[in-house]
Amino acid sequence: MAKDVKVHFVGAGPGAEDLITVRGMRLLAEADVVIYAGSLVNPKLLEYAPEAKVFNSAEMTLDEVVREICTAVSQGKTVVRLHTGDPSLYGAVQEQMRELDRRGIGYDSCPGVSACFGAAASMDLEYTLPGISQSLIITRMQGRTAVPERESIRSFAAHGASMAIYLSTSLLTELTEELLAGGFMEETPAAIVYKATWPEERICRCTVGTLAKTAEEACIKKTAVILVGDVIGAKSFEESRLYSPDFSTEFRKAKL
Repeated sequence: MAKDVKVHFVGAGPGAEDLITVRGMRLLAEADVVIYAGSLVNPKLLEYAPEAKVFNSAEMTLDEVVREICTAVSQGKTVVRLHTGDPSLYGAVQEQMRELDRRGIGYDSCPGVSACFGAAASMDLEYTLPGISQSLIITRMQGRTAVPERESIRSFAAHGASMAIYLSTSLLTELTEELLAGGFMEETPAAIVYKATWPEERICRCTVGTLAKTAEEACIKKTAVILVGDVIGAKSFEESRLYSPDFSTEFRKAKL
């Protein structure tokens, strides 16, 4: 890392405090100031930065966040901007980076484990089963943040690929309508994973047709990722060619 970098955008991971990267944990330990994404970040992660001054960005505007970063950097301090999951997904980091660029402040990014991967781990799920799906679409419903028409749920659903849908738990009736309009069936497997990898994690398996009912019965209204696709619970699928005895690779010759 460049010596003049004083600001680190760090992915906190999906929730469990031991699912932050080793680099992220080290950066927290070295931080003088931590600005973290409120209730979306497990507060136990702040224990890795016991000497740091801590700010909760849920209570701050963009200008206030940037002001605190600039103040710390002007004093020679190191700042960690701690975002939930991976900062590159719905992290609103680019606007912060743009403000730092305008001020000539150096920064870097440390990736994190996103919620859809934490959810897959909790469910022992593979999104890319041969013969069923070889793609994962990560998207969201349109809410207060607009979604381009070309990226609508129904247009993505038409591919029949595995889907991880963020920031949409309060819109499950509309989500179901969009998924059905795009080609999924009411009986297509789905899951609502609330606070993946947190101690209070809950996994509700359901179908596209029962998403809204399942969430209502479980009293889940936010902080969940919605998974959709035939890979969920699949028992019959093709084996990977990579390990087939009649498949040659750079490291192994075919045995049949």
